[in-house]
Amino acid sequence: MGKYFGTSGIREVVNEKLTPELALNVGRALGTYLETGTVVVGKDTRTSGEMLKRALISGLLSVGIDVIDIGLAPTPLTGFAIKLYDADAGVTITASHNPPEYNGIKVWQANGMAYTPEMENEIEKILESRNFKKAPWNEIGTLRKADPKEEYIRKALEMVHLEDSYTVVLDTGNGAGSVVSPYLQRELGNKVISLNSHPSGFFVRELEPNARSLSMLAKTVKAMRADVGIAHDGDADRIGVVDENGNFVEYEVMLSLIAGYMLRKFGKGKIVTTVDAGFALDDYVKPLGGEVIRTRVGDVAVAEELARHGGVFGGEPSGTWIIPQWNLTPDGIFAGALVLEMIDKLGPLSELAEEVPRYVTLRKKIPCPNEKKAKAMEIIAKEALQSFDYKRLVDIDGVRIENDDWWILFRPSGTEPIMRITLEAHTEENARELMEKAEKLVREAIIRA
Repeated sequence: MGKYFGTSGIREVVNEKLTPELALNVGRALGTYLETGTVVVGKDTRTSGEMLKRALISGLLSVGIDVIDIGLAPTPLTGFAIKLYDADAGVTITASHNPPEYNGIKVWQANGMAYTPEMENEIEKILESRNFKKAPWNEIGTLRKADPKEEYIRKALEMVHLEDSYTVVLDTGNGAGSVVSPYLQRELGNKVISLNSHPSGFFVRELEPNARSLSMLAKTVKAMRADVGIAHDGDADRIGVVDENGNFVEYEVMLSLIAGYMLRKFGKGKIVTTVDAGFALDDYVKPLGGEVIRTRVGDVAVAEELARHGGVFGGEPSGTWIIPQWNLTPDGIFAGALVLEMIDKLGPLSELAEEVPRYVTLRKKIPCPNEKKAKAMEIIAKEALQSFDYKRLVDIDGVRIENDDWWILFRPSGTEPIMRITLEAHTEENARELMEKAEKLVREAIIRA
């Protein structure tokens, strides 16, 4: 991780670390890195979005890069627009699921994939050196506005087809998904009931779509006797799903279901996920001809592996899904359409969810200053390997130790000053014992670091 870029681009509190000056310089650095070409820029609904977007665009123009401003746009729309307008890169001004005081800058490649850590490092070097290219007055970039929403919906309708019509409750969390997701669902032929769908930087609910933040969605699905509830985070690169009985479908279960559906739809092949995904996915997709590949946490790692292996589907257990037949940008909006197609072809969500094996998953966040993370991880790796009786070790991102009936992942967060412990076991008792031991180990390592 660099000085500015974390696992998901730059993400900081506005007007503390993330200032208009920094946005301006990121624009200049990105432009210098690209040298020539066109960049698509969109933003989510945060109060600081317009300020940061304009600063970034100024930086790009000053280097001689042409800019297409698509205004208020979810991340999936930015990824789509890059390809639609044949641009060389894209930028979303977003902090995704972080609280409203945060914002961020995420950069996308011409193929819709996020910038890799190596590419971000190149931009960091230019930022640090301040060696920005400056275009002469007659070669400054041009700025134009565009609206790719209709085209996005039209293209999505070519790939997703429903036999019947359904009642969908859609909670876009006042984020950028508000301007696309309900309209796509309506065009699919569904009856749409919208919640929190007026764009606002003062978010009504916590943005991460989980069981707690979606309690209102769950109640509405039940009250309206809807077929499904779908929710997004601030930039709609994620999806959260509530079944027809008003129960939040756990991320792991949803990941398994949609991976299985993609194998049914496109034929057998490789499913890419991250090191924090559980065994249920493997157990569910194997009979359908799926082979699971695990990689580092973060959508760019998933997208890279998908491209490398020609995978059928990629997803994280955070509700971030990448559908390679559509785009290499994580897309909660297109994912929502796919969920409806799955219900249409296979039946009610609650019944489908019962087919996915359930294991006990526990997660813990432990505060850890960023500067202590590297040393703490060294200690954790050493201690964990000595104190647990394990069969397999995966160290592509943090340390994951596995046995046949449990696994534990120790990992520093790329976006917050915390250490994460994720584990899975077949029984509640075993899971709690493992977590107690793991947590003690991490807390001691942080003190010693």
